[in-house]
Amino acid sequence: MKIRSSVAAVGVCLAAGAVAMPAFALDYPARKPGLWEIQTGDGTGKGPAGGHTMQQCIDAASDKALREMGQGMGKDMCSRQELRADGGKLVMDSVCKIGNTTATSHAVMSGDFNSAYRMESKSSYNPPLMGRAEGTSVIEAKWLGPCKADQKPGDMVMPNGMKMNVIDMMNNRPKKP
Repeated sequence: MKIRSSVAAVGVCLAAGAVAMPAFALDYPARKPGLWEIQTGDGTGKGPAGGHTMQQCIDAASDKALREMGQGMGKDMCSRQELRADGGKLVMDSVCKIGNTTATSHAVMSGDFNSAYRMESKSSYNPPLMGRAEGTSVIEAKWLGPCKADQKPGDMVMPNGMKMNVIDMMNNRPKKP
């Protein structure tokens, strides 16, 4: 059964969406349009290479839509969301509900969003989430160039090779009453 790879794929999507989290009082810089390679890891010293790698094709509109999607998710799930600039880095602090669990997170993003960026985050979960009381993650992204000829903005190629378009998925989801 491929539950682990499906869970991993969802995790990569969520991690990749981290750049699309709420705009807060300070806006995230827009990423350069084109093809981005995004590596995720658990921060255990293996670095992102020990995790998963996906590719994401974006343009200005899809990048904005992903940020707005994150903003909507944050409004529904988080009681505290703060984003501030600190010495050329973005620092994010949040308290969010994931089911019955409260996740308290601290993340630091660095980079120029034109060629590369990095995010390191630490979270604690009360009660533990899927048996974990805390977790760390590292996301490293680099711009590869223009999207491939068979790609359109919103396309994501997952670690298992599956291709999906997040914008199409967002547009096809049921609307809240």
